[in-house]
Amino acid sequence: MSSPFSPADQAAMRQALALAEQAIGLSDPNPRVGCVIISPQGHMLGAGHTQAAGGPHAEVMALRDAQAQGHDVRGATAYVTLEPCAHHGRTPPCCDALIAAGLGSVVSAVQDPNPQVRGQGLARIAAAGIATATGLLEGEARELNIGFFTRMLTGRPFVRMKIAASLDGRTALEDGRSQWITQEAARRDGHAFRKRASAVLTGIGTVRDDDPRLDVRLVDTARQPLRVVIDSRLEIPPQARILQPPGEVLIYSAGAQSGDLRAEVVALPGPNAKVDLTAVLDDLGKRGINELHVEAGRKLNGSFLREGLVGELLVYLAPKLIGPGREMASLPALPSLDDAQTWRWIDCQPVGSDLRLRARRGIGA
Repeated sequence: MSSPFSPADQAAMRQALALAEQAIGLSDPNPRVGCVIISPQGHMLGAGHTQAAGGPHAEVMALRDAQAQGHDVRGATAYVTLEPCAHHGRTPPCCDALIAAGLGSVVSAVQDPNPQVRGQGLARIAAAGIATATGLLEGEARELNIGFFTRMLTGRPFVRMKIAASLDGRTALEDGRSQWITQEAARRDGHAFRKRASAVLTGIGTVRDDDPRLDVRLVDTARQPLRVVIDSRLEIPPQARILQPPGEVLIYSAGAQSGDLRAEVVALPGPNAKVDLTAVLDDLGKRGINELHVEAGRKLNGSFLREGLVGELLVYLAPKLIGPGREMASLPALPSLDDAQTWRWIDCQPVGSDLRLRARRGIGA
């Protein structure tokens, strides 16, 4: 079956997707959206991407760009990586702005999963007599906003677990020393994934052993992700680097409270005096967290994996053999290989002298 979209349509949407990528580390909790406006003759009239929350969306930015250049957009086609919104949030509905501009057609990559939109934006545009279409490069558009889709459909963020390990699967020596198993290029790449995330999560064990900052430093970003610590007994030292600026800090405990920390403390008790990790994800979803980036130790990694809460494994393998040391995750012994968790590879590529592997087990989007 032939595609209803032409090569020119695909080229325009790829331009819009490239613009949407510029909203990474900027637009959360809003989705990353790009928009280009093309004349009937195939000329670019305007382009834009979603700004920080409360700022203009991609469609409005593209319309403003066209106006600033003195272009008339009447009869033109807008290519948008996500269905134009149809509700009043921090900004007015984008579908109304496109209708008022007198466009000839609107093409979206994918329908907005937000229950407040979900087809209503395109329906309102079509009702105004403007031609609409959707489904152009849908897979790429969904992947760019995998966290937003997951949160809209499940109420929880998409969880990506990052692990740096040796070829024999060790994340540290037996005494806990782990700096550095991977090289600078892999660490920089890991910071790019931190930038993608709305929040970065670790456990009190990692805070005690490594005293990490868990901010984004090795790549440029307009926004620091929320830093989250799982600390059942609230043992975090007040001088811990993760509590220092920049960025906000959220600590989940099993009941303990404290007013002496530079952080919000939330009690979410679970079994065995531990933090309820499912409740953590529910709470982060309510806070608008789209992608959660986990950088923790073997115990917390094991807990997330055992409970089936991880959507993606992001593993950096160094060409080193360490021998006895700490494993990637503390998992129980299996009665048989048939009981093993099964993942599927989605990416494998060298990053400097190390190897980056990505695997998924099933996603909400």
